[in-house]
Order: sequence, then C-alpha cells, then structure tokens
Amino acid sequence: MQIRPARASDAAAVHAIYAPLVSGSAITFETDPPGVQEMAQRISDTLPLLPWLVGLDAAGQVNGYVYAAPHAERAAYRWTVTVSAYVRADARRRGVARALYGALLLELVALGYCRACAGITLPNAASVALHEGMGFRPVGVFPAVGHKLGRWHDVGWWQLALQQRDPPPPPRPYAGGGA
Repeated sequence: MQIRPARASDAAAVHAIYAPLVSGSAITFETDPPGVQEMAQRISDTLPLLPWLVGLDAAGQVNGYVYAAPHAERAAYRWTVTVSAYVRADARRRGVARALYGALLLELVALGYCRACAGITLPNAASVALHEGMGFRPVGVFPAVGHKLGRWHDVGWWQLALQQRDPPPPPRPYAGGGA
C-alpha cells in the first residue's frame, strides 16, 4: 500500500468512505454526511498545520485515511492532537488502518507532538483493538455523551505518549501537504 499526504482531489474518495459511516453508524457523531466540497475543504484546512494521509491500494484507489486535529483550542494543549482513521468497507481487517496510523504517528513525532488521543464510540471492539495494538491506553469513558440513531452512546478515550519533551518547543507546521 502506498501512503501519501491527502489532496483536495481525494475528497470524493474520502467522502465515499466517510458518508456511509455518518448515515448508518454511531462511529462518528456527525449526523449529516458532509459533501465532497466540504471534505476537500477539510483536507485543505488541515494540511498546513497537521497531517492528513491517504492509503492507496494496488489499483491506486484510496482505501483509507487518517488525520490529526488539534485536541483543544487552549494554548496548553498545543502538543496534543486527536487522531482518526477510516477505512473503505472492502479494505477493512487488512492492516490498512494500522499502516496509516503508523505513518501518521511518525509524522506527529517529527513535528514535535507529545500526545495523541482518540475517541471511540462504544462498543467498537475493532477500533479498540486497533488503538491498543498501536500502543494507545484507555484513559476514560464519557457515558451517554452522544445521541444518534435513536439512542445514547458512550465515548471512550484512549491516549498515546508520542514522546517526552521537557520543556517542549512548540510543534512545527506540517510541510508535507499538497492540497
């Protein structure tokens, strides 16, 4: 699998992966699937500061994507990101998310980030196994924090220590994007 920075031109493929999860699952708490233009804008907005990576299958088609986002707005959080991974339905359970996360985490370390967090709607054994297999550790659960598809859902939080830097210099912007 080839892994590269996402481009705005990947938005249709990213949308095709994400939209069914928005419409038919509680994996994400968005309730209306963002359109292709919105996905292109999200990619373009993310890349100047943080990585958004796509995986390409043998045919050159996007089979998954990962990205990092600021964990919170306050300055003291600037060394912490929230990460997400999504994989095309026919490519799941083939190591795509693991490979993409591996590449993303290396980029985050190189940029100077110290912690990565991931929120997982529970139950989701596959996502928990992925994150724990990558070294993330559970840090807490927010019970019944999101209401979607007619019921309340818990969200668990996992965290990965990327590196210890004391005092840490500010993280650098991501220069690998070419949106």
